[in-house]
Amino acid sequence: MGNKLLEILSFMTASAEQVTPEVTLLDFAAVNAFLVGDPLSDGKEFVLVDTGLENSYNFILETVKKYYGRDTKPQCIVLTHGHFDHVGSVIKLSEHWNVPVYVHELELPYVTGKMDYPLGNPNQGEEIAQMSPSFPHTGIDISHRVVILPQDGKIPGMPGWRWIHTPGHTRGHISLFKELDRVLIAGDAISTIKQESMWSVITKKEEISGPPNYMSEDWGKAKESIMYLKSLEPAILLPSHGKPLRNLKIKEQLDVLMSKVDKMP
Repeated sequence: MGNKLLEILSFMTASAEQVTPEVTLLDFAAVNAFLVGDPLSDGKEFVLVDTGLENSYNFILETVKKYYGRDTKPQCIVLTHGHFDHVGSVIKLSEHWNVPVYVHELELPYVTGKMDYPLGNPNQGEEIAQMSPSFPHTGIDISHRVVILPQDGKIPGMPGWRWIHTPGHTRGHISLFKELDRVLIAGDAISTIKQESMWSVITKKEEISGPPNYMSEDWGKAKESIMYLKSLEPAILLPSHGKPLRNLKIKEQLDVLMSKVDKMP
């Protein structure tokens, strides 16, 4: 039931916003995905970062057509991690486009049907956790599509960007950073809403936080990841949950988050 409610909310409120000249945010209410690549470039090359929920498929295709043109497809799909709200459309999209899907090597067992994520703990969250403690499970197998991200930190199809291992939420969670513009796609390492609360998800009430309590595996590593991302001094912070932060507001909000870090579970 919990997953279905999130899918309905996603379907009713899905929207797209170009937040930088080369990054379009796909807002599915419960989660964000990103198209990375300048729509005005001659080659119109781009990458899809995460794939939203299962019913995000049509909206993603329509948005790609709107921004990049008919009969275009990404160079690849990159997953920040394999939780259900990030991989919901990955099978259909990767098959439709015939493109590879890149993940950190530690996420490989979870997207190839070999392992399930640990069950969520509903006692650590609020409404969303209590609706379905099995949220982290994906039940997908993309063995024939998945490729491990290059060890040098580069991201195929995303020149100037690098991936950063930011474990804690999951063992193989990654964030993506473009140093020239200081744009950070944080994944679930940093959120700007309280993801455990359905009311916060619906209202988009801004509240800086780390990854969702009930779905995170190692809080020691999660804290280290937050501290490292803060040290990058991003000018634009794009979370998977919540609205973007920019410039001075990022420093203010990350200072607030750092004051909460030691109180995290």
